[in-house]
Parts: sequence; structure tokens; C-alpha cells
Amino acid sequence: MGGTRVAGKAAADGTLRVGRAARRLTHAQGAGRTGLGRLIELSALAAAGDALITVALAGTLFFGLPVDEARGQVALYLLITMAPFAVVAPLVGPALDRFRSGRRYVMAGTLIARGLLCWSMAAAVLSNDAVTLFPAALGVLVLSKAYNVSRAAIMPSVLPADIGLVTANARVALFTLVSAGVAIPVGAGLSAWLGGEWVLRGTLVLFAVVGVYALRLPRHVDAPDIEPDPDEEHLQERPARWRTLLNVGPAVAEAMRANAAIRFFSGFLLFFLLFVVQEDHLPGDYSKELIIAVLAGAAGAGGLAGAAVASWVRNRSPQVTVLITLALATAVGAGTAFLYNLWTAVAVALVAAFAQELGKLALDAIVQREIGEEVRSSTFGVVEALLQIAWVIGGLAGLIMSLYSRGPAALTVVAVAMGATLVWLVVGRRRRLRVTDARVESARARSSRSPAPAPASASAEAASGMTTTDIVPRPPADHGDKPGHTKPLTNPHG
Repeated sequence: MGGTRVAGKAAADGTLRVGRAARRLTHAQGAGRTGLGRLIELSALAAAGDALITVALAGTLFFGLPVDEARGQVALYLLITMAPFAVVAPLVGPALDRFRSGRRYVMAGTLIARGLLCWSMAAAVLSNDAVTLFPAALGVLVLSKAYNVSRAAIMPSVLPADIGLVTANARVALFTLVSAGVAIPVGAGLSAWLGGEWVLRGTLVLFAVVGVYALRLPRHVDAPDIEPDPDEEHLQERPARWRTLLNVGPAVAEAMRANAAIRFFSGFLLFFLLFVVQEDHLPGDYSKELIIAVLAGAAGAGGLAGAAVASWVRNRSPQVTVLITLALATAVGAGTAFLYNLWTAVAVALVAAFAQELGKLALDAIVQREIGEEVRSSTFGVVEALLQIAWVIGGLAGLIMSLYSRGPAALTVVAVAMGATLVWLVVGRRRRLRVTDARVESARARSSRSPAPAPASASAEAASGMTTTDIVPRPPADHGDKPGHTKPLTNPHG
């Protein structure tokens, strides 16, 4: 009894020390004053809950089934996920834009609702009720995306003076990945000991606690302090427009397309390599379980590396970063098709996860910088929907190609498609920059000939190629990533 008490006290002390160390990291560089620290902690706990759900449901989807039956189950799950999500997800953003004054309550609501759905899924797992399980799983997915949209939209309002957008997004991603990585083995152990249904019931409690914690975010999250440009006050009165890929602007659209290609590649690799391993088509004298574990570990390491590198590239252009990640994923995919073995498969799994994480963080920073507060959630809703659909289509392509290819041919086809996408984006970017430069020079020439200098907004309008009515109001430019520039605290009194 005494030994148990001592061990429990040591574990409690260790947990407290880890918690204090984590708090120092999350609240560093002013993040504790502006609310970024609490947002990081909240997101980490939510990610742990999502990881527990994934572990609890893993045995109900396709593991342990014959390969042919598993393909049918996975394809059904992907289709059921994609069809409603394509309709529901774009509606999430506009709904959130209408409730900007209550974002804390919206975030808390998404968390508590996910907990209630966990209770429903627990009953469905216990009774093998697929009719209840799939809609509940879809609801959890949509609510998770709604939370991510809200979190991304409020990031500029909790940004400290010394942290840039890419760095702040990377810090959130690092803690969420670490939290999920810790929760997965814990959830696996609890599932083996108590069963998946009890893990889901425990996740209900976790989400309820996290939902209450969401209400403790600072109040300026609900009412972002936006200072409109006096010259554009009339634009602030216009209702928010529906955000689509056609009116988000060229920089955001380019980053979205590149990320969609990367997400397609990630979905393809996940399901293609899984079934290739199950059918012993991947060279290597190792057990299937070990190979899958190594591939999963490589993907996890790649995601962590992508989040870490995002902080290092904070002084680089996020648009260029997105294109570099796409080029890297394309090159490694082509190399894996040429040198097809276990270790190249591990490498491509790592690089795909790395590119997905780094590319998404750069995309988030571009949206947060380019899109005005009044339609930012709508834009993030479109982004989440596009990337989720791209991932699902990639997963379906991986399922189909695993029926007809042992590996190299399918990887070659996907690498060629990725390369074509990269060339298309690079050519379009260069053409757009040339046109912009020409318009800027033309505007400067007209200004030099004019007796009165044109206002600065005129040259910006000419450079963008948009009329005044097409300009979307945006917050002040993010200079926190550039040496010698700092931004004032969003909430000096927070």
C-alpha cells in the first residue's frame, strides 16, 4: 500500500511539473497576455479528444476485416463523409461570421456537442449500429472543422507583438500534434483494457471540461477590435460576400490549390500504402503490423517537423513556402515510384505529412493576412471543405489503384499529376506577377506625369487588378515576422 501511495505521489508531482513547463511554453513571448496561450492549451486538449475518438473507432472501420471487405467499408465511409461534408462545411463559415460577437460560446458549443456525440457513438459501437455510428462520426468531423475554422479566424485577435502569424499557427500545431501523440497510446491501452465504448464515454467528460475552458478565452475574442480605414468606411457597411475559390483573391486561391494537391497526395498514400502492405506488395521481410507502425510513426514525425519548420521559415513568403512544399512532395513521390521499397515508402509518408502540415500553416497565415475579419470564417470554411474533399478523393483513388497496381505504377501516375499541378501554379504565378509589375509601373508613370500625385490606394488597386468595389477590407499587414517591425498588442489590457 505504501509503495502505491509513493508511486501515485511521484506521478502527480511529475504531472504538475510537466504542466508548469507546458504553461511556460504556451504563455511565452506575451502569449499569456493576449489569450494565445489559452487558445493553444484549448486546441491541444481538443486534439487529444479527437485522437481518443479515432483510436476508439479504429476497430469498427476496417482493421481486422478481410482486405476485400475492408475496401468496401472504407469506400463507404469516405463517400458518406464526403457527400454531406461538401454541402455542410461551406455553410459553417458564414454561420460563424454572423456570430463573431459570441465566438467563445460557438467554440464551447462545438466541443460540448462533440462530447454528446461520443456518448451516442459509444452506444453504437456496443450494439454494432452502423446507422447511428456513421452520422455521429460525420457530426464529430463537421464540428471539429467548425472549431478549427473559429480558431483560425480568431488567431489575429490573440496575436502578441513579437509573434507572427505563421509562428503562432505553428505553435498551436506543435502542441496539438504532441497532445494527440500522447493520447493515442493512452487511448489504445484503455481500449484494449476497457473497450472502445468506455474510451468514448470518457471522451465525453474531456470535451465537457474543455468546452467550459473555452469560455475562459479573453473577451476580445468575441469582439475583435478592427480599425477601419477612413477611406474605406463605406466598404465596412457592405454585407459579407459568399466566399468561393473565385473571389478569395489570387494569393489565397493559389495556396488553396497547392494545398488541395498535397492533401490529395496524403489521402492517396494513406489508403494505398495501407492496402499494399495488407496484400504483401511492399518489399520487406517485416510483419504487416510493424510496417504499418513504422509508416504511421514516419507520418507523425513528418507532421511535427512541418510544424517546427514553420517557425523557422517565419521570415519567408508563405506563398513561396506553399509551392516549395508541393515541389518537395512531388519530387519524393517520383523518387519513391522509381526506387520502390520499404524505406522509400517510409520517406514519402514522412515527407507527405511534412508538406501537409507546413503547407496548411502557410495557407492559414495567407488567409489571416489577406482576408478581412468580416468574411474570414467563411473563407476558412471554404478552405476546410476543399481540403477535406481533396483528401477523400485521394483516399478513393488510393483504394482503386491498390486493386490494379503493386506500387510503382500508381505512384508514378500520382507524381505526374502533382508535377503538372505544380507547373500550372508556377506558370500562373509568374504571369500574375508580371502583369502586376506592369500595372504598377504604368500607375507610377501616370502618377509622375500628373500634376497631383495619385493616392496610394490607386496604385494598389491597379496592381491588384480589382475595382474599388472588389476590394475586401483586411486588417493591418502582419509585420511581426520581419526584423525591425513589431505589431501593437491586440489587447493591451488582456
